[in-house]
Amino acid sequence: MKKDIKVGIIMGSDSDLEIMKDSAIILEEFGVSYEMTVVSAHRSPDLAHKYATNAINEGNKVLIAGAGGAAHLAGVIASFTTLPVIGIPVKAKTLDGLDSLLSTVQMPPGIPVATVGINAAKNAGLLAIQILAISDKDLENKLVIYKKKMADEVEVKGKKLLEIGFKKYLEK
Repeated sequence: MKKDIKVGIIMGSDSDLEIMKDSAIILEEFGVSYEMTVVSAHRSPDLAHKYATNAINEGNKVLIAGAGGAAHLAGVIASFTTLPVIGIPVKAKTLDGLDSLLSTVQMPPGIPVATVGINAAKNAGLLAIQILAISDKDLENKLVIYKKKMADEVEVKGKKLLEIGFKKYLEK
């Protein structure tokens, strides 16, 4: 396994990959290395324990854990490591993802999990980048540029909407 890994991305099932890929895409955009794998809190608890307890030795600085339904993965991982853990509640087949959100965000005292919105894997990746940027000036500079680009794009869209009106804007 690569020793330059900075972010570990894990998911409870490979069916979560369609959502979780957004974390990897934004990390790649910023040049942050990562590893991605499947680890289930319920179906492979020994593997979850092993992954969490070895994460620091593997070079990880932040962990991102996504799961749907009972969504215990982020909390279980957080209980075994001192690394920051970001939970992504993945929308499952029932309850529109609210079950996953509540399971991810309601951690007991002493087991913090930063939680992003339902299916918000891109934001989880960005939060991981922001955590890493605390001690990495290059990443901090990339974040400044990224946020400036977003602001510029909003300004352009706002000017266009003012100029042509909402009906023509929606036609494009």
